[in-house]
Amino acid sequence: MKVELNKAHEVLKAGGIILYPSDTIWGIGCDATNEEAVQRIFKIKQRSDQKSLIALVESDIRLERTVEEVPVMAWDLIDYSERPVTIIYDAPKGIAPSAINTDNTLGIRIVKDPFCKKLIQNLNQPIISTSANISGEKQANCFSEISEEIKNSVDHIVNLRQDEQNENQSSMIIKLDRSGLIKIIRK
Repeated sequence: MKVELNKAHEVLKAGGIILYPSDTIWGIGCDATNEEAVQRIFKIKQRSDQKSLIALVESDIRLERTVEEVPVMAWDLIDYSERPVTIIYDAPKGIAPSAINTDNTLGIRIVKDPFCKKLIQNLNQPIISTSANISGEKQANCFSEISEEIKNSVDHIVNLRQDEQNENQSSMIIKLDRSGLIKIIRK
């Protein structure tokens, strides 16, 4: 894992794009603070930059650094959710502008996957995570389902867990605003 961490870190630090396993499905990612890299992800996915992206953080501390305020309810959702949960927060900070939704929100997940946690720690920045497919096409639930077009578009493919055939799920997405209003976006 160390060799793959080092290579992925080098690519992200240089503004590149990686294809990597996470605690949900395989994702396309970059340094979430790098505007040019984020724009490249939209291009790779052939996706409108009006559609939101998700950022991954590895800890409560990084989450608190990435948004102006973490509502108390968010901690309960994170602690008690049985599967990975992405929460859409108001007022993200220090993130590439095009990764932030037009209503000044950003979906963020505290990742549990050991590779992702260490990668974010090493980079010392959140990373973007978006499904490894062309926008509008079927989501790839394992590495073998990822199209050659996507594989050929990234700068590095992480060489871990590529043989796994389990059907992973995307995270649940919940929008949570400062007033405490909860809206389930994806179950």
